[in-house]
Amino acid sequence: MTNITAAFDRLRQDIRRAEADFGRIPGSVTLLAVTKQRPVTDIRAAMACGQRHFAENYLQEALAKINALNDPELIWHFIGPVQSNKTRLIGEQLHWVHSVDRVKIARRLHDARPDHLPPLNVCIQINISEETSKAGITPAELPVFIKECSRLNKLRLRGLMTLPEPSRDFEQQRAPFRRLKNLFDDARNICPDLDTLSMGTTQDLRAAIAEGSTLIRIGTALFGPRT
Repeated sequence: MTNITAAFDRLRQDIRRAEADFGRIPGSVTLLAVTKQRPVTDIRAAMACGQRHFAENYLQEALAKINALNDPELIWHFIGPVQSNKTRLIGEQLHWVHSVDRVKIARRLHDARPDHLPPLNVCIQINISEETSKAGITPAELPVFIKECSRLNKLRLRGLMTLPEPSRDFEQQRAPFRRLKNLFDDARNICPDLDTLSMGTTQDLRAAIAEGSTLIRIGTALFGPRT
């Protein structure tokens, strides 16, 4: 058994345990493997474990891996900052974008999405801790943002994403995720089709699952520290 295989086994057990501990439906949390700065060999090892959802932060790196693997069963997520000059290729090549935080970017992604492809899945990034150094819209901006995105028929608005201020304390980790879940529940009054809460990483996945995450973004716990 390789290190990556063992890591996937452990993490999936951790996810199942957290779902049980916090009253979540079994299988309600999707694992998104973050492969930023990881070689294609690591991705192939993850694929051998049955992993199909992969996330990248940098467009050129993502495109190189998409082309190298050339597997139509893989689902590629973009989780880094979306620059205006990158929207065409993101719109053409990726399946998901988690970091939409400007209406201008949403419109550009919409315009770039080829007509023959299904709508691009997008999450709105929320700066839930309202840190000046973090990207994302404020909670107060969300209703208008949803209404603007809902007009773009080549986008499928799936939900919300956040990366809160780090904490080692479990209850402090839960607090911002709880705020995002409440925001998500309110947002569904405007857009009932929302179904995704992209929150939780290696450091705080249990807290995220406790508060309703449907998709956790994991890199270090699967592939080890980056060098």
